[in-house]
Amino acid sequence: MKLTIWGAARQVTGSMHLLEVKLEQGIYKILIDCGLNYENRESRDNANFPFEPEEIDLVVLTHAHIDHSGNLPTLIKSGFSGQIISTMPTSDLSYLLMSDSVNIFMSKQQAIKNSKSSKKKKKARAPLYLQKEVEKCMEHFFELEPNKTFEINTELTLKLIPVGHLLGAMGVLFTVQESGREKTIFFSGDVGRMNYPVLEAPQAIPPTDYLVCESTYGGRQHSKGNLEETLVDFIKKTCIDQPGRLIIPAFSVGRTQALVYSLNKIFSENLLPPIKVFVDSPLGVHSTEIYRKHRAQLNDDAAEFYRQKGDEFEFDNLIYVEDIRESKRISTYMEPCIIVSSAGMLEGGRIQDHLYHNIQNFYCTILFIGYCAKGTLGRRLLDGELNVRINNRDMDVYAHVASTDLLSAHADHNELIAFIKTADAAKLKRIFLVHGEVSSMEALAVSLTEENYEVEIPAKGVCYEID
Repeated sequence: MKLTIWGAARQVTGSMHLLEVKLEQGIYKILIDCGLNYENRESRDNANFPFEPEEIDLVVLTHAHIDHSGNLPTLIKSGFSGQIISTMPTSDLSYLLMSDSVNIFMSKQQAIKNSKSSKKKKKARAPLYLQKEVEKCMEHFFELEPNKTFEINTELTLKLIPVGHLLGAMGVLFTVQESGREKTIFFSGDVGRMNYPVLEAPQAIPPTDYLVCESTYGGRQHSKGNLEETLVDFIKKTCIDQPGRLIIPAFSVGRTQALVYSLNKIFSENLLPPIKVFVDSPLGVHSTEIYRKHRAQLNDDAAEFYRQKGDEFEFDNLIYVEDIRESKRISTYMEPCIIVSSAGMLEGGRIQDHLYHNIQNFYCTILFIGYCAKGTLGRRLLDGELNVRINNRDMDVYAHVASTDLLSAHADHNELIAFIKTADAAKLKRIFLVHGEVSSMEALAVSLTEENYEVEIPAKGVCYEID
């Protein structure tokens, strides 16, 4: 076997790993994930692959987040003609997220066309892909159930293992009969957390010779505390003790559902008086429907809530907003309220309009519940900038800016180590760390080395022989 890390190598986004297996009939090439690379804003890495797409025999998609799924239509445009294996929830959510990417591509192109700058117009690029290419991509999906061995051929099988993080998210175990020997390799995808709202906890890693593991929160620990108590505290200070509004930027897929469920528990238990909650994200509305569709895959806590109290994602005073006119009317709603809107890093989306109307409101709190990458508006606010540009206007920041990582869907440093320790240590020969900043990878590597694991931090494009 050969392993080449072509994406999320010493960086967070653009997950894409190539596994080449020597079978009797020849070399069989498998691509694990095919995500958008956000580190390259010019999208050159996204438009051009470092291998021949038509030579890829199979794609396995660990989960739907766009940094894992978002470049699949480009792969098919470029010549890939095989199947894309995933779970059914991942297939459903991937369609929503790839379609949303098309909308983002088109809106950026339109903004450039409307720009008065001739330089910007000259640099304008065609959208990476269009909706028709998303539709074509979906024809390639083949859906598997978790924890069932799937025989690709007599020499190669795979099994999808739930890892939390997002509805339908899986790690992938490959078992290969190569040169008369059995070899195994497990790709973690993104690893979730124990006791996360709505989602099952990660399952143990099956016995494996090699492990390709994410490292997003290497070297970092999540805050200790109770999520519902923390939310109650923010809501009480912002919306009850004063006539304010709590604005929560949240990714539409995953984070929004976890937050809405947590708010549902708070209000159903009468921990707070009724307050209007606006979920202002069409993508959030549609992805919530997919969570309802696949509620059999939610965790025991959510299942018990559904049996006793009904819909996990619906409660009095919760309003899902789809129409843009209704979204704009929220700015004139004068009572205390909670606004949940995307995008989570404040880079585009309806959240920018809510910021525009509230960034100078002393009675407003902006509560970040997710990671904000360097250079984003969210990161600048978290770093304490006192003046930011929103909708082409420079604005002083009077609103209170706060954050909590209790809703982070990624395992932290200790949780990653605990996850890795579920593997059979006597069998595990080497760990490859991907999907993290270099400092995170190095911190996790140090801890794993102290536990006597052999660890590699692959550079992009380096090919490893798996013996």
